[in-house]
Amino acid sequence: MTAPPQLSLSPPPRILVVEDDYANRLLFADYLTFAGLTVLTLPDGTQIEQALANFQPNALVLDLGLPGPDGYHILEMLQTPGGQLRIPVVVVSGYAFVENQERALALGASQYLVKPVQMKQLVEAIQGVLADR
Repeated sequence: MTAPPQLSLSPPPRILVVEDDYANRLLFADYLTFAGLTVLTLPDGTQIEQALANFQPNALVLDLGLPGPDGYHILEMLQTPGGQLRIPVVVVSGYAFVENQERALALGASQYLVKPVQMKQLVEAIQGVLADR
């Protein structure tokens, strides 16, 4: 594995990762932490409101195929009354069909990456959504 691009922001951006697959969740958390980000992970979306309030992430990495509220529901929940997302979202999903990507982007996702994702690509996507804020 190549070294991740280092983010030299102070304080480090906070990234919330919502991913049900344990191995992916661990990989994302370890790599993003190594890249200089502060990371909190959730295995599903049941506690996302509490995590958003307490952790106050700068961006969200979101799987779509989650148990309980799926990623589409979470994207809808994150929208403000004006239809904008409260925080930028990078979707990382095994759903590779164009329809899935279009739906997620229509719901406000900033980036859509298909698994398996290269970790460098994930860090670059996060850098991009943070820079766009």
